[in-house]
Amino acid sequence: MSDRVYPPVIAAAKLMFKVLDMRLTVEGAHNVPRTGGAVLASNHVSYLDFIFAGYGARPSGRLTRFMAKHEIFANKIAGPLMRGMHHIPVDRSAGQASFQQALSALRTGEVVGIFPEATISRSFTVKDIKSGANRLAHEAGVPLIPVALWGTQRLWTKGRPKDLTQRHVPITILIGEPFEASPGDSGDTLLRKRMQDLLDTAQAGYPTDPTGAWWAPRHLGGTAPSPEEAARLDANRD
Repeated sequence: MSDRVYPPVIAAAKLMFKVLDMRLTVEGAHNVPRTGGAVLASNHVSYLDFIFAGYGARPSGRLTRFMAKHEIFANKIAGPLMRGMHHIPVDRSAGQASFQQALSALRTGEVVGIFPEATISRSFTVKDIKSGANRLAHEAGVPLIPVALWGTQRLWTKGRPKDLTQRHVPITILIGEPFEASPGDSGDTLLRKRMQDLLDTAQAGYPTDPTGAWWAPRHLGGTAPSPEEAARLDANRD
């Protein structure tokens, strides 16, 4: 697959990291295989998560093809970039087509990135997940790799004004050990647990005190909506 757009986008992202002096911590990058298909399944707390999840795969020399809602591909600016990076549009009214496109990419040795929660978690905990990541990895016969991102919500998240010029923001990217996907609810349950365990680790090791912070979950002393409140907010906007 020809990649003329992805490398300059990566270079621009790295420049942004440097200019803003982001405090990036990446652990477990070796868990992304250097060859062959794999599914990266990440939690979702920010509109920028695909940048950081993809960054976590770069030490293995991999370019991640993310599944993203098709509306982004219709945007005049983002659309050409998304297509140029060979990301995969997801139309929820015709989900099988995007599933087959992702499956084909995996079978040809690509790394596919998915946010199994489907939408951003306002509570900054792992929501109930959809079955697509587990199903794709199982049908393609590729490893399923859990990922946790933390700190990205401080830059741009749902229900908050974006602040893309913040400096010195710590960002944590944890990549868990690959495991074999299994069909049905048991595989989804295991994936969610591994994502939550990684997120707990990222939150516990985060260098900024979360007490009273809007960007931290309630159980850590933050003021983000509880999972129940977040679910109601999402339902009211559907």
